[in-house]
Amino acid sequence: MRKTSTLFGLILGIASIFGAFFLEGGAFEKLFLIPPLIVVFGGTFAAVIIGFGFDKFKNILGLIRLAYFPQKYNLKSLINNLVDFSIISRKEGLLSIEKELDKLEYVFPQKLIHYVIDGTDSDSLQNLAALEMKAMQERHYSNIFIFTKMGGYAPTMGIIGTVMGLIMTLANAGGDPNSLIKNIASAFIATLWGVFSANILWLPIGDKLKKCHMEEKHMMEISLEGILALQSGEIPSIVKARLISLLPQREQLRMMNS
Repeated sequence: MRKTSTLFGLILGIASIFGAFFLEGGAFEKLFLIPPLIVVFGGTFAAVIIGFGFDKFKNILGLIRLAYFPQKYNLKSLINNLVDFSIISRKEGLLSIEKELDKLEYVFPQKLIHYVIDGTDSDSLQNLAALEMKAMQERHYSNIFIFTKMGGYAPTMGIIGTVMGLIMTLANAGGDPNSLIKNIASAFIATLWGVFSANILWLPIGDKLKKCHMEEKHMMEISLEGILALQSGEIPSIVKARLISLLPQREQLRMMNS
């Protein structure tokens, strides 16, 4: 569903902007001019390399892929596994959970349970979890910041391309008026590409990466809450109630009725 809505939004944005251009009588060859594209995209990428370094720039394609094809977190399965672990733990002890860890899909809760089995106290466990969540947030936000900055760079590069086009037009002043008018129109194509790429490509990708971050953070919060309850020996029904309360209300109703 998420991939479908993303694709629909992207198609709608392209169709709305470029469709309006063509409906107004714009020509295809005037829209896809090589010089404005080089200025906008080449300039934007150059600014990223200068500001963030080439190593960060190399990760852009991977981040775009992550934004449009994010990892899905099955929170219902995670909660059910943690509740099952609490049942096993009360019957057979915490050590008996170790052989069940393969049922967990995610590394974070596996690590926390290993810490618990090794005898880590609850305060230390929370500190370790908070440290990892902070490191994750800093890593994710540094990636998000790249696309936020690209959303600022691109329109500026579009303006640069437009100014360059206008300079060339004025340099040829006195020539054929029709040719000059066409050159002016072509110059503004750079601004169009700059604003388009910022608002349809780069800024939405940043927003999608923020959503990916929030979903991973939510998974980690549920994992920590469940494992703390498991460590304290709470009864399975209370463990389940605590974890379900961290879900949206619609999901809470589904899990309570399942």
